[in-house]
Parts: sequence; C-alpha cells; structure tokens
Amino acid sequence: MTAEREAQQALIESERRFRYLVEGVVDYAIYMLDPSGVIINWNRGAERIKGYQADDIVGRHFGLFYTPEDRQRGGPARALKAAEEHGRFEGEGWRLRKDGSRFWASVVIDAIFDDEGRHLGYAKITRDISERKAAEEALAQSERQFRLLVDGVVDYALYMLDPNGIITNWNAGAERIKGYTADEIVGQHVSRFYTPADRAAGRPLHGLHQAATTGRFESEGWRVRKDGSRFWANVVIDAIRDEDGALVGFAKITRDITEKREAEAELQKTREHMAKSQKMEALGQLTGGVAHDFNNLLMVVGGQAQLLRAKLRDDERALRALDAIEISAQRGQDLTRHLLSFARRQRLQTTIAPFSERLAGVRELVSTSLPPNVQLLVDASSDLWPVEVDQGELDLALLNLAVNARDAMPGGGVLSISAENVVLTPTDDLGPVGEYVAVHIVDTGGGIPPDILERVFEPFFTTKEVGRGTGLGLSQVYGFAQQAGGDVKIDSRLGEGTRFSIYLPRSHGERAAPATSEFAASESVAGAILLVEDNPDVADVAAAFLQQLGHRVKVATSAGAALNALENGEAPDLVFSDIVMAGDVDGLGMARVLRERYPQLPVLLATGYSHAAERIGDEFPILRKPYNVDQLGRAITALLNPPSDANGKLVRIDDARRARAAGSGEGG
Repeated sequence: MTAEREAQQALIESERRFRYLVEGVVDYAIYMLDPSGVIINWNRGAERIKGYQADDIVGRHFGLFYTPEDRQRGGPARALKAAEEHGRFEGEGWRLRKDGSRFWASVVIDAIFDDEGRHLGYAKITRDISERKAAEEALAQSERQFRLLVDGVVDYALYMLDPNGIITNWNAGAERIKGYTADEIVGQHVSRFYTPADRAAGRPLHGLHQAATTGRFESEGWRVRKDGSRFWANVVIDAIRDEDGALVGFAKITRDITEKREAEAELQKTREHMAKSQKMEALGQLTGGVAHDFNNLLMVVGGQAQLLRAKLRDDERALRALDAIEISAQRGQDLTRHLLSFARRQRLQTTIAPFSERLAGVRELVSTSLPPNVQLLVDASSDLWPVEVDQGELDLALLNLAVNARDAMPGGGVLSISAENVVLTPTDDLGPVGEYVAVHIVDTGGGIPPDILERVFEPFFTTKEVGRGTGLGLSQVYGFAQQAGGDVKIDSRLGEGTRFSIYLPRSHGERAAPATSEFAASESVAGAILLVEDNPDVADVAAAFLQQLGHRVKVATSAGAALNALENGEAPDLVFSDIVMAGDVDGLGMARVLRERYPQLPVLLATGYSHAAERIGDEFPILRKPYNVDQLGRAITALLNPPSDANGKLVRIDDARRARAAGSGEGG
C-alpha cells in the first residue's frame, strides 16, 4: 500500500509540475478540448495570444476562434475529425482574438485516448506566426514583383542556369533578343548561343567556371540568335549560392550592344578621319608656305638667268651653264606646283566639260611613261557627267597615278583606267552625299602594306629608292581631288594590286569656251610702272624685266610706301605688286584701296602662294611666280591703259568729285 500511495503521489506531483509548465508558457496557446470541441482548460499563453481570461473562455466551443468564413465552411469540425481519425491535425490559417483582430496561426490538434482507447478529447497548441507570415508574404510579393520586372524587361535577356549551365527560366527580353520562346529553350545548354569557334575554344564553360570561382564573369563577344544571325553582346554571369555557400546556379544577363559597338566604331572612325584631316591641313599650310618661299627663290634664280642670257649671247660656255640653271629652275617650278596642289592653294583655270572628253587624250598622255611590259586599258562610257576641273591638274594627277602604278609593277602587269557616274549615299562611306564621276586607276602590282596606306598622300613620303621619286606625286593627286571638291580613296591588298578612285563632283554649270591663255597677247605698250615688292632680290629681277620690256620703273618696298607715292603726285600707268608683304596692308589690301581711289588705274598682282589670293576671285589679275619676262610682258600689255586728265596727270577720284562739285556750283 505504501508503494502504491507513493506512486500516486509521484503522479500527482508530476501532473502538477506539468500543469505549471503548461500554464507558464506564454508563447504558445496550450489548452484542452473535450470530444465535442469545448474548451476545458486555458494557459497563460492562450490568454496572451487570444485575449480571453480562463473564466471567459472555458466551457465555450473552440470554433469561436475561427473566422466566419472558416466556420461557414466547417473548418473547426473538419480539424477535429482529422485529428480523431489520424491522431493529429496540423494547419495554418487566420484566427480571431477577443477584440476581433486577426492573426495568422500555426495549429496542432492531437487526439487524446485512454488506455482502453476511449476518446477523451483533444490537446490543442496554437502559435501566433503573424510576423513570419507577414515576412513570407512580403518575400512572396517581392518575388512576384521581381518576376514581373524581369519578365517585363525587353532590352535585356535575363535568365537562370543550373550549376551545369542548363537554362531553367527565360524572360521576354531573352525571347526578343535571342529569338527563342521559353518552351523552346528551357532545358537547353547555354552554349547554344555561342559561335562554333567560341564553343570549340571552350568559352561557355570558361565563363561559368570564372563566375563560380570569383562570383562574377563579364565579357563581350559575338552571340548567335535562333535564326543564325549574330549580334555583339555584353554578358554578365553571377554565381548564386545558398546559405551554406553551395552553388545552386547562375544568373545571366545579356544585352545586345551591336548598335552601340557600331556607333563607337563610327565615332572612332570619325575621330581618326578628323585627325587625318587636321594633319593633312597642317601639312598643307606648311608645304604651301614652303612653296611660297621657294617660288621667290626660283624667281630670283630663273629671272637672273634670263637677264644674263641677254648679256652673254656670244659666250657658248656661259649659255650652257644658263641652260642648266634654267632647267633646274623649271624642275623647281614643277616641285612647287606639286606642293601647291597638295596644299590646295594653287590658282586653277577650271572649265566645264563632259568627262568622256577629258579622258580622250589620256591614253597618249599615260602610255609614254609606261614600259612595254605594262598593258594600258582605258575604258570610259560616252554618257559621263560633266565636271569642273583644271585640265592640266587632272592630266598631272592621272600621270602621277600611272607612274606610281608603273613603279608598283617592275615585272610588268596591267594598268586600267576607267570612269563611271556614281551617286553616293550616307551608307557608302566614300565622301559627301551627291553625284560624282568616279575615275578608277587599277594596277596588278604587289599592293600597299596596311601601315603605309595612311601615309601615301603625305608630301615627301616615299618608299622608293633615293633619286627615284620626290614623294609629291600622290600628294598632288590628293590636293587636286580636294580642291576640285571631291576626294580620293585607296583600296589595296598585298599580292592583289591597288585601286585609286578619284571622286569629282558633277557640274551643273554652263559649259564655257576654254581660254587660250591667262593673258592674251597684244601689241606691246611701254609705260610707267610702280613696282611694289618687299623682297629686294625679287624686286631687282622684276625691275630688270620691266626695263627690258621698255617700261620706266619706280620701286616701292611696301604697300604703305606705294600709297604715299601716289598721294605725293606719282602718276604710274600701272601698279605691279606682290600680294604677300610685311606691314599693316598687303598687296591685296592696297589693290582694293587703289580701286576705290583711282578706279582707272590698272593693278597687276603677283604671288607664289598666299591665303589672300584665295579671296581675290576675279577682282584683280594675278601673275603666278616664278614668271619669265615674256609672261610679264603679256600680262602688262593686256592691262596697260592709263587714265589721265587733259594735262596728262592721274586723276584721283576725290579730286574728280571736287572738280565736279565746283563746276556745278555745289559746296558753297
């Protein structure tokens, strides 16, 4: 009996401790239900979570914790039935507190049976997991929004890969960029988008390995669409790992940047073109200045040679020396002509004519410079558009290109010259949009190395042996094309030959009869000449020429000195002036002052090269340096027609106005 009482006492003590334990739990609502679902006890956790005191709730059915919707659907009864049949029921759902507020509950109902299997009731545990539910819903909402965002992006291909590179999902941007639907591509390997060459080089696996190793891989390269077309892609692959650091897959972002790449390439090309243009312009200014100074030297050398020839008519040895001097001076003139052509500072005598006519004499012109082992083919249709160019410069450009082709074919070959009408569009990348006559000069030589191509038009650049070329032939071609308003292009491949194409703008002007000479020949007239030249050596030669022609000469060393001489009563029949001179007023400025003050006074300008000459147009006649005595004589004779009053004096326009005013009674 003692042992039985002790066991009962121990059981009572155990039940009391268990009751204290249950009643002391505040994070869980733990309470008992009878077989019908009526509450028979209540712990502190139930009181805290549900808001009811034990006296308020014991004896009432547990269904009052359910929402009206759940009660209407029979939720409480189904939970008890499930617990009775299966021993336990677990679920989650909305529950009600005493104040009517709702919370999300995790519920466990265990059926309780005695030793004989009689159903005694239920043990019910409820936990408020509203915060967890809210976090899960927030996460789910975030995932939904993210999925909507990803699926809605059409400018980027966003998709997931498993650790082996198999595609597991696909967004609308991926479908647009790559051309596959999700049904077609999910389950396929990412390497499908790579080119055969990249797959053979192992680039797909390399990208995944780099991402798995470093966390991210980024690159650019060609990718292949479903239809086989290629696009330039920017690719980012990020490794995705779980909480334990295990690799679960990859997130891959691909962007089609083909247009961006093309735009960058076009921008770089434009920058290179601008740099080249600026370089060529700087070289043009440099060579133009050199040509101007060189022409002054040639003027002195050639002019003095001509003057000496008149004095040494009977000295054959001296005459032979003068011949050599004049030949060298002529070669110097040819050299400066090339320089001025490249610098686009040469004064041209342009005419308008159909290009087929301009090519008529090209065979005879070019063939004389070709050896027998070079075959010349000339092909030009009869309906070529007219162009406005200087025929002499065109001939020289074609001759320079022919000589260049000849030297490229030392073992012989074929030189073809042809022309066609072309219309350039923005996509041609051959020059400004418009109508052109394209002249093609093609040889079958060894071609030009790529590192040389960019420099072939630079003056003095040559790959020929010393003495075989000046390096100015192709620069003349470049200058001619540019000054004509066109351009010249090269297409050359090693071992296949070279093709030069000159694009000359179509002319819509009226065709005019060509002038036979810059200054027409007429009967020589002697007169008084005011020579304006700041270079003493050139002034000596020019004065000697004028005196040899029978003119009286007075020399002024500046424009200011010349204007002062006229103000002080000097009355020349003609003013002959250099354009480029030191001082505040150059030759052109002086000529414009003379035209205003002495409108009947002829002015002849001379220059080897100057920017001022470009502004002259047809304002004043210009004689190119270096000139000879005959050329100077024709120019002066064509202009000499001295205006004078009744007393033979030069009349200034201001004096004429005063005279007219006095004669009419004006002024007082």
